[in-house]
Amino acid sequence: MELPVFPETTEISLSLSCDLRRVLGGNRHGISEFTFAGLYLFRTHYEYRVSRTHCGKLVIHGVRDGRRFVSLPCGFPESPEELCGLIAAHDYLKNASEADIQTHRSLFEASGYGIVADRNNFDYLYSAADLADLSGKKLHKKRNHVNGFLKEYAHEERPLDDQTVHDALSVLEAWREGREDEGDYAESKEAVTRFDQLGLSGMVVYVDGVPVAFAVGEPLVTDYMYVVHVEKAVPGYRGAYQFVNKAFAEELVKRYEVINREQDLGEPGIRQAKMTYRPCGFVEKYRIAGAGSPDLLVPTPEREAVGCAGD
Repeated sequence: MELPVFPETTEISLSLSCDLRRVLGGNRHGISEFTFAGLYLFRTHYEYRVSRTHCGKLVIHGVRDGRRFVSLPCGFPESPEELCGLIAAHDYLKNASEADIQTHRSLFEASGYGIVADRNNFDYLYSAADLADLSGKKLHKKRNHVNGFLKEYAHEERPLDDQTVHDALSVLEAWREGREDEGDYAESKEAVTRFDQLGLSGMVVYVDGVPVAFAVGEPLVTDYMYVVHVEKAVPGYRGAYQFVNKAFAEELVKRYEVINREQDLGEPGIRQAKMTYRPCGFVEKYRIAGAGSPDLLVPTPEREAVGCAGD
């Protein structure tokens, strides 16, 4: 299916899966949002629509907090006029890579656009080997949690498939119970139920035959980086989150060097948890906006702070 040329757009649907997965398969920078699953699962939350530039570059359109944004996952168009026109038609450009900023900084500054690091949305990167081993003093607390889980519970891990998908859903329902808000429940449920259609894989953890945790993700940079989109555990099982994190990493390290565990969205608790796993780096993302949206260019802690639940 050929995407319309902007300003025409179309909604994201499963019918676009093959085309968008092929285009997004060239994800050069490891930005976690730029997968078909990542876009499809949040198509309602961000009102995502897609189009293409005149030179064929993929364009993502969305809305957050009433502000319209545009993203260019496959790089910026060569025409400065077309690039600036895309930004001008929206409130800001979201999720620009560090490499794209370096290449086009002079153009943006000359055109009156401001650039700010979107620290809330920096993706956390971890060595797959480190998460699988949890060796060294820096990760000894995580290792202790895992050892406690192993000592207390008779456990088993199974891949997410047609036989275990309902078990993963039961974990999700248990996670949801008692929460004051839905969180990412709807997106997580669709990720599990449509895992095969969306190209996702995962693991389900059992204690005495009862499902207690699961993780779901997908390859992000072929044979190098894997992104974990969802991680949930049943409340009350001590060390369940640390265990599923490690157990899944033990499988992923066989093929991938780096695990992307997404952003912290500026939540202090999530940030602290992610930092305790000692990231080896970040995928930096930037916002670009004009003088008409000065609040989008102010690097306040709320906007600048850098998800997988349960870190």
